Amino acid sequence: MLVTGGAGYIGAHTAKALDEGGFFPVVYDSLSSGFREAVRWGVLVEGDIRDAGGLGAAMDAYDVGAVIHFAGLIEVGRSFVTPDLFWNVNVTGTQVLLDVMRPRQIGRLVFSSSAAVYGDSGRGVLEAIAEDAPKAPASPYGDTKLAAEALIEAECRDQGLCGVALRYFNAAGADPSGLIGEAHEPETHLIPLAIAAALGRAGPLTVFGDDFATPDGTCLRDYIHVNDLAAAHVAALRADLPPGSFEALNLGAGLGRSVLEVVEAVARAAGRPVPYSIGPRRSGDPASLVADPARGAARLGWRAAKPDLEEIVTDALRWALGPAYGEGRKEAPAQAAADPNRG
Repeated sequence: MLVTGGAGYIGAHTAKALDEGGFFPVVYDSLSSGFREAVRWGVLVEGDIRDAGGLGAAMDAYDVGAVIHFAGLIEVGRSFVTPDLFWNVNVTGTQVLLDVMRPRQIGRLVFSSSAAVYGDSGRGVLEAIAEDAPKAPASPYGDTKLAAEALIEAECRDQGLCGVALRYFNAAGADPSGLIGEAHEPETHLIPLAIAAALGRAGPLTVFGDDFATPDGTCLRDYIHVNDLAAAHVAALRADLPPGSFEALNLGAGLGRSVLEVVEAVARAAGRPVPYSIGPRRSGDPASLVADPARGAARLGWRAAKPDLEEIVTDALRWALGPAYGEGRKEAPAQAAADPNRG
């Protein structure tokens, strides 16, 4: 199985799940944001998603039977600064991948999409989002994910590919083994930022907005354990779906947690408060993004097995205290006295 972007956060966890499921992961990654040390299962082939020659060589060398496509740019804020780069990598890269798959008759593609395709399209704040909800991306990042989905759907319709677009809500946590975890540089996700603030590795956390129409005024998000996401990708490979079909499926726990609820969960796990300040809202931040995961359960036979926020935070904290790679690795020994089991 070719895993583009497989040296990144979710990609590495999926490579592990593939290996455990009896597949051989061929990780294709430029290492521009992924980590060589995260490739512990299968083999690493270095290359850019826009390089047709490199992709084709990897597919031919390992007789690839299907593709899981993670490779792309993910930072919502950065997408406002360099939207052209996001379109080039996320959309052109997807088109190049499809062009290379077609003559090799590779029949299935599982695509790493995002709940960012929904944006804030006038639904009720506490309303769970189903796949047929209006699509109104609030960022260039969301625009590129929706455009990539459209390319894949057209390929399915016109060329007989079977495509599955998995729309993630908020990926979080880390594999309990401690071998792989979240190591973005720079980090933009709430839980690791809150952990860094609690451990004194960073200044106070900034909470972007406390005036949303939510119970405590902060954004609601659906946090899903990264191991559950990885399991869903394996399920999407195994699902009984016909050639020419395209499925877009939500991956979430169906539970909305506010920013302040996450801050409190991190404080309990770390046994110390999370210093934070309130800042202005960010561009592209909907008040609520909570999944209706029913269709994914029906199509894939999958559901979130680790929906508990405390477990997600505890696994993330364990990784933060002793990361195997990434910027935090050099700080870990100085923090060894912290107890990840407190709270």
